[in-house]
Amino acid sequence: MAYIIGSILIVIALIITGLILRKRIYDVVDQYEAWKMDIIGRNINAELSRIKILNLSGETQDKFEAWKERWEHIVTKELTDIEEYLFDAEEMADRYRFSKAKKTLAEVEKILQSVEVAIEEILKEVDELLESEEKSRKEMEHVEPTLKELRKKLSQTRYQYGKAESYFEKKLDELTKQVASYYELVDDGNYFEARELVEQIRVSLDTVEVRLHEFPHLFRMCKQELPSQLDDLLTGVKEMKNEGYRVEHLAFEKEIRNYQQKLLHMVEKMENGDMRNAEVIIEEIEERMKEMYQLLEKEAIAKNYVDTKMPSYQQSLEEMTASFSNTKEEVEQLQKSYYFEDSDMEKYLTLEKSIAKLNSQMEAFVSEMEQKKVPHTKLRLEIEEGFVEIEKLEEKHEEFKKRIHNLRKDELEAKEKLTEMRNQLYYIQRKLKKSNVPGVPTFIWNLLETASEKNHRVVKALENQPLEMAEVQQALNDAKNAVSYCMEQTDLMLEQAYLTEQVIQYANRYRSQYPLLAEKLAEAERLFRNYEYELALETAAKAVEEVEPGALKRIEAYQEPIDN
Repeated sequence: MAYIIGSILIVIALIITGLILRKRIYDVVDQYEAWKMDIIGRNINAELSRIKILNLSGETQDKFEAWKERWEHIVTKELTDIEEYLFDAEEMADRYRFSKAKKTLAEVEKILQSVEVAIEEILKEVDELLESEEKSRKEMEHVEPTLKELRKKLSQTRYQYGKAESYFEKKLDELTKQVASYYELVDDGNYFEARELVEQIRVSLDTVEVRLHEFPHLFRMCKQELPSQLDDLLTGVKEMKNEGYRVEHLAFEKEIRNYQQKLLHMVEKMENGDMRNAEVIIEEIEERMKEMYQLLEKEAIAKNYVDTKMPSYQQSLEEMTASFSNTKEEVEQLQKSYYFEDSDMEKYLTLEKSIAKLNSQMEAFVSEMEQKKVPHTKLRLEIEEGFVEIEKLEEKHEEFKKRIHNLRKDELEAKEKLTEMRNQLYYIQRKLKKSNVPGVPTFIWNLLETASEKNHRVVKALENQPLEMAEVQQALNDAKNAVSYCMEQTDLMLEQAYLTEQVIQYANRYRSQYPLLAEKLAEAERLFRNYEYELALETAAKAVEEVEPGALKRIEAYQEPIDN
């Protein structure tokens, strides 16, 4: 029983599945049927009839017939086949031959898509043809007035074009013929070919229009203005040469004639309609003429500078030479009495060589002026450099003069210092004699003797011929240090001796009370009498400090106002 029920359910399921699949086939058939009817319902003939406004001949007629034939084939053949395919698909679905039905429907879809592409291509080509015709017609509406205007302009201003008038007339005639060819193509229905010709006409017309506009100016520049300017420049160069300006080295005359020939050749080319490089040549010549005028102006300014500054330059050099000559004589005299350092002699010889070089350059400069070959710009540069060099040499000369003058000044200052140190030694000796000390320690006399010897060395150094100031300065510094040290030690010795006396006198009040103190004071007095003042002071001070701490400071405080 279960097998029977199962079988029944399977059959029912198969029936239901079959019905569903058949329903799907029917739905697709209905969909494709609607697609087919939509295509049939499109007014393709009306779209094709749009080109009837054009001349149906030639290329246009061929295309129209091809489009019409293609559309008729779609309607009568391909869409009719689709109807049969759809009927077959329904029969196959009824018979549950779903696989074959699907293949049939796939073929229908392929045909429908192909038809859509074909229709799209037809409509696109129709649009392209109409757009091409419209664009060509509108561009021709601009071309013909422009062509007419250019011919009018050429006729009214033909004097500005010279022989090139025939070239432009020929170009305009060629364009006129191309316009006529355009209308012939249109009359023959060859709109795409006409479109290509319009493009060519427009490009050629733009080129001719630009050239017609630019030609008069370029032609006038090459034929009249630049040749005239070059003639003026050439005349100016010749006049400057006659007036003494040195411009031969610039070689402008040859260059100007080359430019004149280049312009003649350019004019000849332009009269034949060849405008290439005209702007480049004009710009090149204008820029070069500007440079030429600048160089000529520079030469004129340089000549004026040379004529104006040459006398003052010669005078400055002569004054510098004369001044150095005086210095040279002074150096020769001073060398007999003074020793010159190598660095000083090097500066002196460098000055001498530099001034001699400037004088040699001046001789060459005068020769160049007389020969009249060297440009004034170069001469000006030489004068300017000469002025700078003279200024530097004057500064160095002044420094050197101060240096040699300082030699005598240093000698006088050294002698003054020597006298001062001798007075200081004399003062020390007087101070020692007037002091109440028992005697002068030997080291003080030794210091005095050393200082005197060093002073004597200064005298010897000053007596040398030639005088070497470096040696004098060294001896002077040694003597100065010796005298200063002698003065310091003498003052210190006298201060110690005087303070020792004060300490002993102060400590005497305790001598009877403190036997040990009395013994130390006696030792201090013995040292004092033997001129050993430092040890005497140390012994006495130590003794009194043991009895009365702080006594030495009070004694020193009492001594300072007395000394001052």
